Amino acid sequence: MFKKNRVVWSGLTRIIAGSSLILLYLLVGTAASQGKDHEASPPNNSICPTPDSQHATDPTAATTASSEQSVIPPGTILPVRLQNTISSDKSKPGQIIFGKIVQEVPLPNGSVLRKGTKIEGRIVEVTPAGTASGSKISLRFDKVYSRDKMIPVTTDLRAIAGFMTVQEAGVPEEAPSEGTPYTWLTTTQIGGDSVYGLGGPVMSAENPSEVVGKSVNDGVLSRVSAKEGTNCRGPIDGNNNPQALWVFSSDACGIYGMEHVKIAHAGRTDPVGTISLVSDGSKLKIPAATGILLRVNAPSREKSVAANTDKPQY
Repeated sequence: MFKKNRVVWSGLTRIIAGSSLILLYLLVGTAASQGKDHEASPPNNSICPTPDSQHATDPTAATTASSEQSVIPPGTILPVRLQNTISSDKSKPGQIIFGKIVQEVPLPNGSVLRKGTKIEGRIVEVTPAGTASGSKISLRFDKVYSRDKMIPVTTDLRAIAGFMTVQEAGVPEEAPSEGTPYTWLTTTQIGGDSVYGLGGPVMSAENPSEVVGKSVNDGVLSRVSAKEGTNCRGPIDGNNNPQALWVFSSDACGIYGMEHVKIAHAGRTDPVGTISLVSDGSKLKIPAATGILLRVNAPSREKSVAANTDKPQY
């Protein structure tokens, strides 16, 4: 009996030992396989990018995408408040000047230029007072800074208005009656359009029954229009979208509320983008807070436009 039990026990021992060896072999093989796989796999920071990730990490692709999204279409109006005082006796060629966009500007792709966006320009030429042709200042606005990006632009001058004229455009025609919110009152735009309260319609000065736009925060959205008998143009380059006109009428162009100042060149024709203002013999001064409507040009096309008149083209 004892001998038989010893034989059985010996057999069990062999089976257990054999199983242990098989299990150990499997564990060692698995560990080796995992180590090999780990060595063959590149680290995460050197994984080959997919087409999407390559586009996201490729600096050239990123720059292209950024430039495509940062184009301000020709015909876009930029309502600007001048930040610097410019004068024919103190300003110098090369001097940097700034303005700020005073109303959110909608763009066709659904994005906007925010209120407060900075626009940069420079003085090109200065002719002091005392010359036979009077004093003159030529300038350009050619850079817009939006969301920490610089967007190059070529602009011309559509309209310019003195500080007091800009202020008066925001004053209601009548005093509010008791209980009437101030924002419901009617105001008159520079150029004559009537604005019937915040959120209300903008009616044409030429045709009081024609709605030309809508009042919004900090200004109006209206489609620009030509003015009969003047060089004021309507939409250009097919851009007939509502524009941020701030305190200006849909057909406003030229000078408002600035005595002895004239527009010699609006920048619409050669030299494209250069705006020239002149004064009739006296010192030329454009104070800070002057209101300006700039319009974005398409430089390649505008350079071929011939100036067939001595009057500035707006």
